Amino acid sequence: MSKSKKYTQIEILNLVEEPSPAAIINTVRGGIYIFDFLNALKVSPFILKEWAQMLHLSERTIQRYETAKKSFEPLQSERIIEIQKLNLKGVQVLGSTGNYRNWLETPSIGLGGVSPFSLLDSYTGIQLVFSELGRIEHGIFA
Repeated sequence: MSKSKKYTQIEILNLVEEPSPAAIINTVRGGIYIFDFLNALKVSPFILKEWAQMLHLSERTIQRYETAKKSFEPLQSERIIEIQKLNLKGVQVLGSTGNYRNWLETPSIGLGGVSPFSLLDSYTGIQLVFSELGRIEHGIFA
């Protein structure tokens, strides 16, 4: 029986290699540590204000987490991981962070005429955007 690799929170946030579902679940349940999130934020296409919007938190609350050296609740932790997975896919499909960011801000016919970014505040919206990236990846543009 092979031993599975234990992933650190920062590895899960960066998604350098695909972490196991068990590792993701354990991270979600334990909460993403604020300093791991802030490190991942440095390479994210989003600024803190946008993350706060997607996580349904105020910027001030996130800053309080930093002061208190707190972890996010499981609900926000799961959303952080899902958005990070989406970011990775977006850059892979569209070729660069800049292209991905521009695409996120452009209304999409495939998403009912709204910008992909406007959907990132819900799990269902994230899944819709992920599916749209899959269609683009396979050459299906409408």
